[in-house]
Amino acid sequence: MSDKHPGPLVVDGKLADAERMKLESNYLRGTIEEDLHDGLTGGFNGDNFLLIRFHGMYQQDDRDIRAARAQQKLEPRHAMMLRCRLPGGVITPAQWQAIDRFAAENTLYGSIRLTNRQTFQFHGILKKHLKSAHQMLHSVGLDSLATANDVNRNVLCTSNPYESELHAQAYAWAKKISEHLLPRTRAYAEVWLDGEKIATTDEEPILGQTYLPRKFKTTVVIPPQNDVDLHANDMNFVAVAQNGRLVGFNLLVGGGLSFEHGNKKTYSRTASEFGYLPLEHTLAVAEAVVTTQRDWGNRTDRKNAKTKYTLERVGVDAFKAEVERRAGLRFAPVRPYEFTGRGDRIGWVKGIDDRWHLTLFIENGRILDYPGRPLKTGLLKIAQIHGGEFRLTANQNLIVAGVPESQKLNIEKLAQEHGLMNAVTPQRENAMACVSFPTCPLAMAEAERFLPSFIDKIDGLMAAHRMRDEHIVLRVTGCPNGCGRALLAEVGLVGKAPGRYNLYLGGNRSGTRIPRMYRENITEPEIIKIMDELISRWAQDRQDGEGLGDYTVRAGIIRPVVDPASDFWA
Repeated sequence: MSDKHPGPLVVDGKLADAERMKLESNYLRGTIEEDLHDGLTGGFNGDNFLLIRFHGMYQQDDRDIRAARAQQKLEPRHAMMLRCRLPGGVITPAQWQAIDRFAAENTLYGSIRLTNRQTFQFHGILKKHLKSAHQMLHSVGLDSLATANDVNRNVLCTSNPYESELHAQAYAWAKKISEHLLPRTRAYAEVWLDGEKIATTDEEPILGQTYLPRKFKTTVVIPPQNDVDLHANDMNFVAVAQNGRLVGFNLLVGGGLSFEHGNKKTYSRTASEFGYLPLEHTLAVAEAVVTTQRDWGNRTDRKNAKTKYTLERVGVDAFKAEVERRAGLRFAPVRPYEFTGRGDRIGWVKGIDDRWHLTLFIENGRILDYPGRPLKTGLLKIAQIHGGEFRLTANQNLIVAGVPESQKLNIEKLAQEHGLMNAVTPQRENAMACVSFPTCPLAMAEAERFLPSFIDKIDGLMAAHRMRDEHIVLRVTGCPNGCGRALLAEVGLVGKAPGRYNLYLGGNRSGTRIPRMYRENITEPEIIKIMDELISRWAQDRQDGEGLGDYTVRAGIIRPVVDPASDFWA
């Protein structure tokens, strides 16, 4: 992460085909509207397959039945995943009731999926129901614009159910940043909301006619909680407060976790500190970072196009100086900050505003009515009586926020009756997985469906070694694209093939260190054997309060990743 070998500001060469697609799309319109009326396929044709991502959707199919349908000479059962734009994860009970109804009536699976991008997804929307999905969101003040592809995606904000005033201020900035960086094209309104088609020249003053070189992620973080995993993101505003009031931000740029198996030009990277900025410069700095990445990012190789690679190519100092020039300020030195954890505080917490906040653990973020645990019905009933708000967390959980004392018992009773407050171990609370099979087209191994039984086994090991009250930050992702944030875990599993994973060790509890690959292409029994040995050693030799990740580094079991660009694959 040094400035020793700065490279060219712009990468010359043949542009990636995605650049052609964006340029020819007429500001993201393509022929999506025509495709909606094509009854010969349940999917989208040509460029539209990728263009719909700018509108917040991915085309998927059920991989569990793909082979059977092929034998019947049927195309895959295409359906869309739709991701809502929800800066800071805040949603009203009325909005929740609307999305609950839509999930029940218009999706193949009937579930609502909370994601670690602090929003929700619908899985299994048939093409014929897409317009009604967008129109339902619009009717309750929501949308899915720019939650995927080469734009600034959903802006995260630390959930912080305790310091209500500070959270309200930080959340307001998350919303402002999200709105400021949105695409300006009218394509979304025209295609999905039947907006009037007017003769106009679209302009994209921030994103540009061909948008960004690659996806871009932003967070607003309130120390000491790092629940948003800032080092997984391109641009991060770390809140600096005085006397409970937000006065400015420390800016960190260039984090990102995705890589490609075996491709040593790709790697995970933590974000670099740029400095401190007063509050009034926030939007100008956000725009400057985005436009610098827009102009300098690699448009010839999408696997080397994210902000982290731009910083490594041009040098951190050069990128920072350009941001200062464009924003018209000089960063002050970073103000002191510290992260002490990143898990959610499950259960009731009383805020400084004398309101109660109930954080509900939602395993894998999947909200559905299960036998004996009707989670979806329970949340609907809570939404029908709750006068505050819901907050979705970046750990795939849900906070019933702003509960007055008079409503506390009623909400707790509903939560208990519907299995929303079942006791779980500290280890289960601190584990996370991406969706993976059956719907993700990139999945190489199971993740969401693998995690619950895997944690049963890890819990057994923790109990056997008298560590039942302890936890390991453990994540599973079905491929190396980073959705499960395994590359910021103490123990990370990254899918390599069906039933096989690469095992990463050496991250830390606060999420500020990338782990290193410890074993490659191993099975669950092999992982359990290794974990048994590690937990045994950790239990016997750990220092006071030392997490497993720090222990593996101190004990020489794994070398820490110091400079990911040169060290990630070493």
